[in-house]
Amino acid sequence: MKFTWILVIGIFLSSCGNSITKILKNPDPAYKLRMAEQYFVKEKYGLAQQLYEDVMPYYKTGKEFEDIYYKYAYCAYNQADYMNAENLFKSFLQIFPNSTKAEEIDYMRAYCFYKQSPKPLLDQTNTLKTIGIMQTFINTHPGSVRNKEATEIIAICREKLEIKDYKSAQLYFDIGQYRAAGVTFTALLESYPESEKGDEYKLMIIKSYYKFAELSVEEKKEERFTQVINECNEFTDRFPESKLKKEVDQFYSQSQNNIKILN
Repeated sequence: MKFTWILVIGIFLSSCGNSITKILKNPDPAYKLRMAEQYFVKEKYGLAQQLYEDVMPYYKTGKEFEDIYYKYAYCAYNQADYMNAENLFKSFLQIFPNSTKAEEIDYMRAYCFYKQSPKPLLDQTNTLKTIGIMQTFINTHPGSVRNKEATEIIAICREKLEIKDYKSAQLYFDIGQYRAAGVTFTALLESYPESEKGDEYKLMIIKSYYKFAELSVEEKKEERFTQVINECNEFTDRFPESKLKKEVDQFYSQSQNNIKILN
């Protein structure tokens, strides 16, 4: 049974290959374009892409060229070839700057970067590009109905960057690099001041500097426990209603006690 299915699939693929080869060999560009349109409608984007690419030179100066290029770019997008699609959308805007589809294509170009944005722990170059290009889209098209989605995507990307930065700071803490953890959590809070986890980040700053003070040489301990107290005071000023306040108060008291002992 398995062999039969493999044979059927092989025959089907072979027939598709033979079919597209015959169409490509046909000298009539109008016929090829009609077939490309049929494949596009049937969502056979790989086949449509081959035919659009083949007929482009024949229609480069014709009124059909814009629609051909538009669908050709979408063939790449619909096959998840986002890098190529982004380049094609960009080229479309350069070739047809006054197109009625310019706003749509401008958005799709930005969206291609978003589709290439990886998981938080990986390189976030495309995430940063997405934020920049989506913001440029919003500024360029202030009345666009796509701006709501663009704003939501920017928020998603910023959250992804926040997660990556948080993981980096937490790693420093987990491996005992407490001063580096304190510095990195401070940078994290400064980068995302409106984060819902702001009080958690501030607590980690306090924990990091407290651990750093504990492990310091005697002559540095008072100075570093004083820093912890200052961080605790900042926490109270900034997050007076936080559920983490009780834990912060404990670090405050322990730091004061340590300073008294040192003196």
